[in-house]
Amino acid sequence: MSNIVVKAENISKQYRLGVVSGKSLSEDVKRLIYKLSGKADPLAAISEVNDRTIKGGSEYVWALKNIDFEVNRGEVMGIIGRNGAGKSTLLKILSRVTTPTTGTIKAKGRIASLLEVGTGFHPELTGRENVFLNGAVLGMSKSEIKRKFDEIVEFSGVARYIDTPVKRYSSGMYVRLAFAVAAHLEPEILIIDEVLAVGDSEFQKKCLGKMKEVAGGGRTVLFVSHNMGAVSDICHKAILIEKGEVTKSGEANEVIAHYVNQTLHYDLTKADTLKDPEFRRGNGEIRFKNISLQNADHTDQNEYYPGDHVKIKCSCTVQQPVDELFFLFALRSSLSRETVASTGRISIKPNGNEFEFVVELPDLNLHQGVYETYYWLGSSSNELPYDVVDNLTAPLVVKMPENQLWLPSGYFTLDSKLIQ
Repeated sequence: MSNIVVKAENISKQYRLGVVSGKSLSEDVKRLIYKLSGKADPLAAISEVNDRTIKGGSEYVWALKNIDFEVNRGEVMGIIGRNGAGKSTLLKILSRVTTPTTGTIKAKGRIASLLEVGTGFHPELTGRENVFLNGAVLGMSKSEIKRKFDEIVEFSGVARYIDTPVKRYSSGMYVRLAFAVAAHLEPEILIIDEVLAVGDSEFQKKCLGKMKEVAGGGRTVLFVSHNMGAVSDICHKAILIEKGEVTKSGEANEVIAHYVNQTLHYDLTKADTLKDPEFRRGNGEIRFKNISLQNADHTDQNEYYPGDHVKIKCSCTVQQPVDELFFLFALRSSLSRETVASTGRISIKPNGNEFEFVVELPDLNLHQGVYETYYWLGSSSNELPYDVVDNLTAPLVVKMPENQLWLPSGYFTLDSKLIQ
């Protein structure tokens, strides 16, 4: 008997920009006739690749194109890629929220999806009532919900507010309760889209633990996340989606390494990244033009060992001259997204319309892990910064030395000595 529980074959999804369906009823009917007769879609030839960095010449876009993969029972598969690559669209197809334009999805067993925070919750109902409502929507019987109710509430951590209408919940409380319900459904297949983006580090760790528990019980998890640390920690394998297509698949750490290396030289000078507020923050009076992490030999590199010498090389453009500005570099944990370390503000003297500077980290005192990068340019005041590049370039990866047999906890090793 096959161990495959999810199989995607030639999945493609086409959208017409700006509208829900076709341009007209006759167009929709025409497409349906072609589909039923087994002929090629007449609009497929004019559809363009899913690349939001170009304007394009067609109003038809392939959000996904020819996606193929298999997931075995008990596996956790990560789905990674940049914003707009098509990851969430794929999960919606897997969850039966939308249908593919071409291709088929085969799944064995009950599917539970957590695609958006609080999906299926009614704002006027209390947390208790929404547990029963959401559980029923996800396919749980009333007796099953009653049996698991206390466990769900305890896991969510919102027991004190369980009889309060959820419209008064914070987004963190929403996602806690929503995840708790979905995770306790005991589905054969659990589909999760970036649940770890909301909630404190303690709850995120509980989520990771629950997903491991689900997989350990023989069930399957499909997990979309920008959190490479979480993907590395819980996923057996992964696929990388770029512009609607799978460009890499295999063991999770291999796919993550490919993705990290690919983003090492991300072009910060592209017009879309300079103008799109999703990518950049700040008033733009001074902008980063290029950022790179380099080793002691001045070679671009993002993978290091503890104690290595790291250089941060930045080039900037000036739109509005200033006498002094400040630079800050920080690292965040990819698991909890909490700030792990920062340089503090470093005074920089701009020289001309374009200038460069290098900041050295002579001793990288960090344990192994994947650390998101944060670059900041601002003034001495607390007003709007000039530019912020937040988790846009490749993360800094700290590897464990080959001769080290034990895995240290935390992020740093404290200096210590024994006093007799």
